[in-house]
Amino acid sequence: LLFITHSRQILVTDSRYTVQAQSQAKDFEIRDVTEGTGNIAAELDAEILGFEESYVTIEQFARFQKFGKKLVPMQKLFTKLRAVKDKEEIEKIRNAEALGDAALSYLLERLHVGMTELEAAFILESYMRQHGALKTSFDTIAASGVRSCMPHGTATEKVIEKGDFVTFDFGCVLDGYCSDMTRTVVMGSCSERQREIYEIVLKAQLAAIGAAKPGRKCSDIDKAARSVIEDAGYGKNFGHSTGHSVGIEIHERPVFSPGSKEILETGNVITVEPGIYIDGFGGVRIEDVIAIGENVENLTKSCKDLTII
Repeated sequence: LLFITHSRQILVTDSRYTVQAQSQAKDFEIRDVTEGTGNIAAELDAEILGFEESYVTIEQFARFQKFGKKLVPMQKLFTKLRAVKDKEEIEKIRNAEALGDAALSYLLERLHVGMTELEAAFILESYMRQHGALKTSFDTIAASGVRSCMPHGTATEKVIEKGDFVTFDFGCVLDGYCSDMTRTVVMGSCSERQREIYEIVLKAQLAAIGAAKPGRKCSDIDKAARSVIEDAGYGKNFGHSTGHSVGIEIHERPVFSPGSKEILETGNVITVEPGIYIDGFGGVRIEDVIAIGENVENLTKSCKDLTII
């Protein structure tokens, strides 16, 4: 647990992490959980404890009630604080995204028919770990053939075949911040329908990026992408939101969704990832991470032209 007041900041942990905490959290008092979190809470110069309700179980909440403090949900405060990134944070995300670009380039030089989705995912993940990533941002998505119609189709033992769409959605945690990107390629040969769907998704993604700027409604950015897909007759095949912010977590605020009430601000770092998914046929998603400012910066540099391997 962390206790943060106007005058104190305390990290409560146990003997497994005491040495690590003293090294990595030098600005915090390090206290051992065996002292009793209730006893530590009683020391605080505060009668109200704010807590992040999205991360607290019912069991933990019941324990917090025994501290004798008034409990107030504060998730929205932390969400708002983290929504706007400073230059240092954007640089860290830029570096993480660059590592993803390099990993994709490395994979595409080795990707071939007959490889399994798991093998392809392993190449991405191992490259990022070998070049400084602490871990992946989320379970790597590598979905080929008809499985590419699954927006979150994590890698399986399925063999990648000629004519398959293959969607790779992956990221890493580098210096504490997440990257996220998606590219869809075609193996061996590309049908006219595959080419059509790919170009629609790319057009939708570029439309959303072009619409993104400070002061714009997030729902309008979603609409910019969704309208392209709907006008092409594939509206029912695009069910998820157009984008989500990234930072120390892979899903932050604001988001590009039809129902969003949020307004883009300078310093937001957010994905743009429309897609079309057709059951029994396959799907396409293209995703970049952009930094909102007077001039919107695309932090993802990998080529988005239709790639046939």
